[in-house]
Amino acid sequence: MSISADPARNSQPRRKGPLELRRKQAAVEMSDQHLLDTKGPGQFVHTDPWRVLRIQSEFVEGFGALADIGKAVSVFGSARTKPGSVYYEMGVDVGRKLAEAGVAVITGGGPGSMEAANRGTVEGNGVSVGLGIELPFEQGLNQWVDLGINFRYFFARKTMFVKYAQGFIVLPGGLGTLDELFEAMVLVQTRKVTSFPIVLLGVDFWGPMIDWIKGTLVAEGMVSEKDLDLIQVVDDPAEAVERVLRAGPVPPLNGEQRPE
Repeated sequence: MSISADPARNSQPRRKGPLELRRKQAAVEMSDQHLLDTKGPGQFVHTDPWRVLRIQSEFVEGFGALADIGKAVSVFGSARTKPGSVYYEMGVDVGRKLAEAGVAVITGGGPGSMEAANRGTVEGNGVSVGLGIELPFEQGLNQWVDLGINFRYFFARKTMFVKYAQGFIVLPGGLGTLDELFEAMVLVQTRKVTSFPIVLLGVDFWGPMIDWIKGTLVAEGMVSEKDLDLIQVVDDPAEAVERVLRAGPVPPLNGEQRPE
């Protein structure tokens, strides 16, 4: 066999960053060359590596903005709650009482119950935070948000709700509210967070859900009856605030393992 016919000897190795490439793998352009020569409509901003940087930037912005807000509680509820309704007034009362206790209020920044909690916080001279999300029916942050951050990614936004809050108060709401509620319950159940009270406001609204959890999930062995201890249900905004502020750490597992 001639030297030129031997692919193992005919190949010149190439380095590309930390990679060493040989034979067919070496037939690639240099990273700088690709960066500087690339023209076109900007498709690179829609690639996964670029998205990773965008995701990173959302965490950096969120951490930087919220690191110094002090003690805070996240308040959730429906964007469809109408001003002047019972649930809206509950939200205003919750926000005001948290502010008067020196606690910042974090909401999703939208209308309805979120607006109500932000409004009550401003009326109570507290720190009113809104974490918005990019949606096809985006309405923007409500007028009562003093510190607002808009997110592209739900998971980055959810991290902020938990990381910078000492607990959740959950007003009646729909799918988004349920999503936040059950994710918080899972984080507490699995000890990903070790001190995180969850208080539901509105006994008549939440009662049927609690009954279903007891009558179906617990009865079928899908969850433990102790998992219901992760949430408290009350009717009075003052009691909701008092419970979320006085709660202590989640008890240790004591060797108990959650069944798969």
